[in-house]
Amino acid sequence: MKPYLFSTSSHPDTISINPLDISFFKPSIDFSKYDYIILTSKQAVKALLQYDYDDYKDKKALCISNATAQSFKQINGNILEVGAGYGDNLSGIISEYPKDTKWLYLRAKTVASNFAEILRKDRYDLDEVVLYESSCSKNIKSVKFSKNAILIFTSPSSVKCFLKYHEFKENHKVIVIGKTTAKALPSQVDCLIANETSINSCLAISNSIK
Repeated sequence: MKPYLFSTSSHPDTISINPLDISFFKPSIDFSKYDYIILTSKQAVKALLQYDYDDYKDKKALCISNATAQSFKQINGNILEVGAGYGDNLSGIISEYPKDTKWLYLRAKTVASNFAEILRKDRYDLDEVVLYESSCSKNIKSVKFSKNAILIFTSPSSVKCFLKYHEFKENHKVIVIGKTTAKALPSQVDCLIANETSINSCLAISNSIK
């Protein structure tokens, strides 16, 4: 049986379940005030499409992962650097730049990492703008899982929404895309963490344990 993938992105080798409904916002942004933007999800990239491309086309982005970077490239965005797949890692990258560098973090209403707050306390110039919020989709409620199912989670939100309607069984095999997602699991649940923050990396583990 194919593994179950809890992600806003689908994959043909999985039973794909979108756990989230996304609502986008469009607050006024003066992109000219900033040197760089920070993107930590594909949803943030989608939210950018609401704005005039000319307003941000010259702004390079610090992207949390290769997947987010690829999404930004697809809308003709320029990449500054790519992180290791989790928010806390971005602090180390940003700290290599002068403190007066002006950063704009385009984020969800609820985030798993407080790296932006930590950096501001250390006097880095970083603003945050909320462009979207996610809520648990009810389509996850009706999904039935076999007792030996392989479950792949790609974000803390996907774990939260699974737990809203289901519980982990002893024989479930759980794979997560990164450390931040692993932290969202109940303490008693063991998991395997992908070597890279990508769905393909999760599937490589899935294929090895079938």
